[in-house]
Amino acid sequence: MRTSRRELLASCLASATLAGQAPTSRVVIARDASLRGKGGGVDPARLLRLLDRAMQSFFGVDSPAEAWRKVVRPGEVVGLKVNCLAGKGISTRVALVEAISERLRQAGVPARNIVIWDRLNDDLESAGFRVSEQPERIRTIGNDVLGYEQELSIYGSAGSLLAQTLTRVCDAVINLPVLKDHGIVGVTMALKNLFGAIHNPNKYHMNAGDPYVADVNMLPQIRNKVRLTICDGTTAQYEGGPSYMPQWTWPFNGLLVARDPVALDYTGWRIIERKRAEMGMKRLKLAGREPAYIATAAGLRYGLGTNDPKLIERVEV
Repeated sequence: MRTSRRELLASCLASATLAGQAPTSRVVIARDASLRGKGGGVDPARLLRLLDRAMQSFFGVDSPAEAWRKVVRPGEVVGLKVNCLAGKGISTRVALVEAISERLRQAGVPARNIVIWDRLNDDLESAGFRVSEQPERIRTIGNDVLGYEQELSIYGSAGSLLAQTLTRVCDAVINLPVLKDHGIVGVTMALKNLFGAIHNPNKYHMNAGDPYVADVNMLPQIRNKVRLTICDGTTAQYEGGPSYMPQWTWPFNGLLVARDPVALDYTGWRIIERKRAEMGMKRLKLAGREPAYIATAAGLRYGLGTNDPKLIERVEV
């Protein structure tokens, strides 16, 4: 009898558990050297195919719909948490969000149950999104539309009001950060992007964000609702972030996919460090902004994921 891919993966996981080994966290890195056309713009059709390849590889399935059905269920309201702080230059790409929305609909999530959101309507518009609150279509809204909860959510050093888009609208969240440097906390990807779900992120950049980034991600409404991270690395930035600094960007032409936000951030951090070294720049530690919050988030108190390269299954497709 032929063994299916799903059965093989389950068997491998069971074998590792029986052997006393910790299961690995998978991070898929999908790249396409031909993602950009002659004019330098990203080809939406190729981007959709890149997304499909990444998702099918991550979940070990043979179709996009099957992959997406492992993330969300029909009837759920799915929030797409984008990152739009830096405008069109280095924000979550509109074409990527459109591709994800298309695949979600094909997996049984109606348009009215898809919400694209970030901190402000102005940020969304500056990144190329069209703000819309029409109930029967995909909604695109900033936190300034619905506001924040009245009571603080608290964990460790973090005490914040959570966005009502997260708490009252979304059943599940797909986190869509960008592969980029951050001038204070080192890098900003999966973990840091959830600062866009709180009312006071400006308070949590001390000590290069450690332990504040980890603490924010421990807030139950964040920890329990984020199902998957797809990091937009179509254009990446290795210095000068989070603002758009074109002189320090490069066409990475890829996507990173993971359920484990710590493993994704560790992997993305390594990519940025390699690019910095290639360009003759200091390591982030020597620059005084090593993202130590990644190790904190992996620690026993937090358990948000792993930063141990031996426990990260890095798959390049």
